[in-house]
This record gives sequence, structure tokens and C-alpha cells, in this order.
Amino acid sequence: MSRKGRARRNSDCTSGGPRPVVRAPHRPQPAEGADQAFVIGVLTNAADFARARAWGISDAPDFERYLTDAAELLADALERFETVRARMFHPQDFEEFCLLNGLDPAEPGARDRYLVNPALQTQLLAYQGEELAGDFVPRLVRARENGLTLCHVDLLLDGGLYGGAGERDEDHTRWVRAAYQRGGEVFRRMLVGAGAGVYELRLRVDAPGGRLTAAARVLQWEDGVVRINDEDLELVCAVLCAGLALELPGVAVLHGSQGSAASCGEYLPASWAWSSGGADWAPADRPVSLDGVAAKPGYSLGTVC
Repeated sequence: MSRKGRARRNSDCTSGGPRPVVRAPHRPQPAEGADQAFVIGVLTNAADFARARAWGISDAPDFERYLTDAAELLADALERFETVRARMFHPQDFEEFCLLNGLDPAEPGARDRYLVNPALQTQLLAYQGEELAGDFVPRLVRARENGLTLCHVDLLLDGGLYGGAGERDEDHTRWVRAAYQRGGEVFRRMLVGAGAGVYELRLRVDAPGGRLTAAARVLQWEDGVVRINDEDLELVCAVLCAGLALELPGVAVLHGSQGSAASCGEYLPASWAWSSGGADWAPADRPVSLDGVAAKPGYSLGTVC
């Protein structure tokens, strides 16, 4: 499935890198001998900002000024580092992390350790100059939620999603990889059958430990080129992977506006639903409603090339 969007960057975080949230006078400097990467944690709402002030995270008088300072810091980091990444700084997650590791949340070192915690790397987003107070902050919030789901999927697959199974079980790794590819193909066929338009996919798979959910906004042109955020694509494929690999029941709804400027700007409302008993995905046997979105049974994915 072709897509047009941000290229994913895979550089590792700098060890002992800049603090998750820094004071305005600070300017990041590349760590000598490091991989020229900068990582920052960003408070995403006024309530979290108020809660985190007790830890001395920022001198800003209010949340609006804090976001301005963070945006300046990120802009400066783009000029100095090969890779700039960000993640949501979640006060409750941070407090729990400090409690589990015996850390003082007011110590800068505790924030550093929380920021680069390997278990939370799925929450990181590449930053490439987007307006922080625009779409990027909501993406940070979704990335945290997506990251928690990805960790759940990886646990269900015994570490197979991110290579935790290691070389000790190559058959297991191949099995997960094959299921992931099948999941990606299911999503591709949904989009190809829909044609050009602006859509949202909503996905739910019933799994041990709680439902796995995913959502992705998609813009598809007449030539089949797709624009979708990388993190949303990764989550959709991972949830589909878990469902297919473990044969879990699920339901998916693709809805939005079908059409394009090439068709004289005519856009038609559209919604389709598919379900899975675990082994494969097929049109739902009846109309369904998922997260308040009603959809009719979708087209057969087997007829889509």
C-alpha cells in the first residue's frame, strides 16, 4: 500500500539527553559522540501543566506560554539534531514510573529516565516542524493511547510484534510477521475498494485483557496514493495482526466521503462494515454500529485486487 506522508526515522534516543520539558533559557546541544537525536516530553493540556508545576518542570506562568516555549525549543532542536522526536508527558504515568523505580519526581534525572524508558518508545513521534498547538498536540495524545495498545498487542504475541521473541524462536517471529502482512493487506483492500475520498477507519478486536481498538484518518487520491499518519497505520496493522494471528473476533467500519475533485467535486457519504470470526475478514452479515457510526455490510475483500 503506497502512502504519502512523513518518513519514519529510526535513530535511537541520545542517552542522557535533554530533559523531557526544559526551562525556556535552555537550548539543546548534541551530546558528543551520540546519534544526534533529541527527545522531548510535552504536557498536552492545562490540567497536566498545573499538576506538573510542583516538580519544577517549567517556569512558564501558564499553559499557553509553556507551549510557546516548547515550540521554540523544538524549532531550535531541528537546527541542531538529525532526529527530533516527542511524546506526551503524562503526569500519572510519570508518578507511577517514579514509584516503581524509587525515584523523586522533582529530580531532573527521573524525568530523563521516564522519557527514554524503552517500554514507552512506541509513544514517540518524529517532529518535523509542525505547529505544536495545532494538530501535533492531539497526535501526541493519540500516540500515547496507541502506544498502550501496541504494548498490549506485543504482550499477546509473546514479544513477536517488536522482536522481543528474539532469535530463540524464529518460527514464532515468522508467524507474527506473516500475520502482520496479512493485516496490512486487509487494510489495503478496504481502501482500494473504497476508491478516492476522505475516510476514517474504526477497528475493534476482542482480545484477552481487553478490547484492542484503532482508528485512522485516510485521504486517498484517484491514483491510489494514500495519506495517513505513520503511527495510525502501524496501529491498524498491529491490531489486525493480533486478530488474525490469534483468531480473535473483530469488527471494522470504514466511513467518510467518497469522491474527488476529478469527479467534478462530487462527494458521496459512504460507510462499510466488515467482521471477522478470527481467521479472515468478510462483509458483515448485517448493518452494524461501531462507536456511534452506522455502516452497511461492506464489499467482498476477495474481489479487490
